[in-house]
Amino acid sequence: MRWRARYVDDDGREQTKRFPRKRDAEDWLDEVTADLVTGTYVQPAKKKVLVKELAEGWYATKGELKPKTLEGYRGLLDTLVLPRWEAVPVGDVTHEAVQTWIADMRSKGVRDTEKGLSASRTIQAYQVLRGVLDYAVKRRHIPLNPAVGVDLPRKVTLERRYLTHRQVEDLAAGMGEWRVLTLVLAYTGLRWGEAVALRARNVDLKRGRIQVTQSVTRVGRELVEGPPKSHAHRSVPVPAFLVEELRPVLEELDVDDLVFESPIGGYLTSWTYRSKFDVARPIEGMTPHDLRHTAASLAIQAGANIKAVQRMLGHATAMLTLDRYGHLFDDDLDHLAANLSESRAYSLRTEGEKKKVVPLRKTV
Repeated sequence: MRWRARYVDDDGREQTKRFPRKRDAEDWLDEVTADLVTGTYVQPAKKKVLVKELAEGWYATKGELKPKTLEGYRGLLDTLVLPRWEAVPVGDVTHEAVQTWIADMRSKGVRDTEKGLSASRTIQAYQVLRGVLDYAVKRRHIPLNPAVGVDLPRKVTLERRYLTHRQVEDLAAGMGEWRVLTLVLAYTGLRWGEAVALRARNVDLKRGRIQVTQSVTRVGRELVEGPPKSHAHRSVPVPAFLVEELRPVLEELDVDDLVFESPIGGYLTSWTYRSKFDVARPIEGMTPHDLRHTAASLAIQAGANIKAVQRMLGHATAMLTLDRYGHLFDDDLDHLAANLSESRAYSLRTEGEKKKVVPLRKTV
């Protein structure tokens, strides 16, 4: 004898399943009923949809992102996520399988090349898969995301290099035609893409401000201009000495001209700049991005608070700035202690002198 269990799902459809034993049918029906009551029920057919189909659906929702971000997602899907998961029904993706996939990427890399991926790349691939599975949860293909809570590799924090004023000056002196660009990077903290997208109209010498409204990123083999990171425009202060460095540069330009153009026209590429930078740099291994770190360091040394540094660099939150550069504020504690001592001594001295002043008695 065979037993048939049946129920009506939350869409009003009758679902049935046959079992050889009555106990099995009752257990299954109890489980389905519990899912219906708790809101975690998923139609069996939806669990059978392949991860590939859901991945393409998830990717299609990202059309508003910047081209560079979309290209990154596409690359991660095609090289790391789909080769492992495309033929798997979404209901068959388990927490354990995701954990094993992460371990394999770290040890074997892409297509078992025996060259493991970096922690950063592994985490990026994981985040894409988790995004696809979140998409599946929202569309009720699975009740919970099986990728949540897996153990991820620890990213190695790269050493940040900070230059002194003298080192910046020496570096700029060795950069030839890119001297002023080097000073701009080191004293304003512009990202590379923001600096090479800068046009004459964005520089206000009278106010000493640079308006950051655009950024250049590489998409495939092309350089594409678009909004800056986080789509946020910002106003960046320009020190007086740098205003004077920029003045003769801007006098030769029309308002729509690029301030730092490639020798052959168009956007300046990082490798063109680095052909001189890598020779002139004072610290082996440093990159042009370290000039952004230098700008933060020099601003903090000059007395800028965390909010001012955040606005200058264009970070989304002050917490992000604090996470990256908070240790530099520790260096100011000695200056703070010394300044407090000087302030106290000056205050006590001047207040004491005021108390010694005795008004003259009026005589008749």
